[in-house]
Order: sequence, then C-alpha cells, then structure tokens
Amino acid sequence: MSWKASARHGVREAPGGFALVQELLNTRPAMSYAPDLLASVEDAQWWVTDALGLWSHVSGLPGPTLLLSVADLRSMRRLRTAFEHVVTAGASPEVDEALLPPADVQVSLVPDGTGWVRVVPTGRGVRWLASALWAEALLAQQAGMWPRLKLCNNQACRAAFFDTSRNNSGVWHDVSTCGNTANLRAFRERRRMLGHEHQ
Repeated sequence: MSWKASARHGVREAPGGFALVQELLNTRPAMSYAPDLLASVEDAQWWVTDALGLWSHVSGLPGPTLLLSVADLRSMRRLRTAFEHVVTAGASPEVDEALLPPADVQVSLVPDGTGWVRVVPTGRGVRWLASALWAEALLAQQAGMWPRLKLCNNQACRAAFFDTSRNNSGVWHDVSTCGNTANLRAFRERRRMLGHEHQ
C-alpha cells in the first residue's frame, strides 16, 4: 500500500492511520521533484480522495467524500503548517501559539462490539479532515509513536518520515541524498575555514 504524497519522497511510512498525518505533511513542495499538492483544487482533490480511501482501509472507519473548494485549500495549508509546528515542537519548544490548531476540533468516542472505545472523526468537509488528523496524532502520542514522525533536516527538503532507528536518532529522510549533501556542505565549509586560518 502506498500513500502517494509520501511515496514521492521514498520515505518509510508511519504505521496505520497515523500515515494520514505524514501524508498531509508530505503534500508540501520539496526541492525540484515534489510540487505542492495543495496548490490547486485538482491536485488537492486527487490527493485527499486517495489519502482518505487509504486511511479508511487501514483504520477500518468510513471516510467521507470531500469535494474541495479554493477556500478549503487555504484551510488545508493552514492545517499542514500547524502540524509542521507541532511535529517540530519537540526540537524547538518556542512554538508560536497562533500557529496551533483551534481548540474546538471535535471527535466522537464510540464503543465497538469488542468493548474497545474508538476515536471517530466528526464534522464536515475540511473540519472532518482536521478531526481525523488530530485524532491520529492523539492515538500516535498514546502509542508512543509520535516522536518518530520527523521532518528531514535538509531545509530544502523537509520530507516527513517515520524514524525506525533503534534510538530514534534519524534526522534525514534519506541519508544518501539529503544526508550526504549536508555532510559534503559541512566538509567544504570546514575546509574553507581551515584554508583561511592557514593564510
């Protein structure tokens, strides 16, 4: 199963419904190979239809059919920005409160036939999407998976990836591309500084 926005980056996907959060983050543009999937109604509609179909399949919950407007794109980009700030908050505790989501995102708690209580998204349109995303974030935090969702340290990339390293120390979505580029840049800068010191 492939979540399309994340597949563009070749990243390891977050497990289960948590991948929906990663998908939203990976709609953003990255370098020259990944345009912004929330820039046009057509691209955003393609993305959200596919993402919600996959989310419904892995979560076992029904997903609505969202028909997007230009105004919805602005809301979805704001939502993506809020998630970028929440994901990076662990590394940078000074988060602008204005960038956090509204406090009125609602969910329903529904007991199932096996005695478990499920968190079910509520609302209409993009508000339903926000409800699903924040519910998945909450479930990921409760399961201890939240700290493993990261944005690539390469500022030109910022692909969201699920860190599977044993000590959760990954910083690049792909060491061979973003990691090597950064290491080469740092190496050249050290050589340049040493050259100046010896002159």
